Amino acid sequence: MALSYRQPQAFAPAIPVQSLLAQVLGITALGLLVTAVAAYLCQGLARASPLGWVAFIAGLGLLFAIHAIRNNEPLALLLYYVFTFLMGVWIAPVIGVYVRAIGPGVVVEAATTTGLGMLALGAIVYGTGLDLRRFSGIAMGALLALVLVGIVSIFTHWIHPTVYAWLTLALFSFITLIDFARIRAGAQGYTPVQIAVQLYLDAINIFLALLTIFGSRSRSD
Repeated sequence: MALSYRQPQAFAPAIPVQSLLAQVLGITALGLLVTAVAAYLCQGLARASPLGWVAFIAGLGLLFAIHAIRNNEPLALLLYYVFTFLMGVWIAPVIGVYVRAIGPGVVVEAATTTGLGMLALGAIVYGTGLDLRRFSGIAMGALLALVLVGIVSIFTHWIHPTVYAWLTLALFSFITLIDFARIRAGAQGYTPVQIAVQLYLDAINIFLALLTIFGSRSRSD
């Protein structure tokens, strides 16, 4: 099921665009590293373990807290890293399933492709000036629909996981282009931590989608 964080626009001091990009990418990259460490430490966690869902629910609470204290950047940053650790605990059982069934190679492939893909999407925005922010409303509507489809599919299994993964990959690639355009435009009043949370969740959703796609391909070989 897709994850997202789209709070109403906040007001923050203007930051030079290049400095903003460096801050956001640094915060996002370190958050992903924290998630990777947490997933490694919890790799033996069973998929049905309640700990994973406790981490997920606590993480959702932290998202709202980060927005509420956005003007206190040191504290918001601390909560962000706690959030990324909890997300690592949550996705650890999913990663463990693929490692045991296929091997660690599929996880490395998905992570590498995610990193290169995110860099490519950022390069497209900064290299061409592509600005898709006017489609933000459409993207958020599509995201809401995707989340609802994911919830219904958990109970009915009416959409194949690989199909859902492709839809997730396409939508979050599009949203990532919008988020990079937002950074290029000066963040539109969002703080670096808030933008980093958005990019982080873009990357996590793309990674999980690719993990499903690559895992399905490996099983069919």
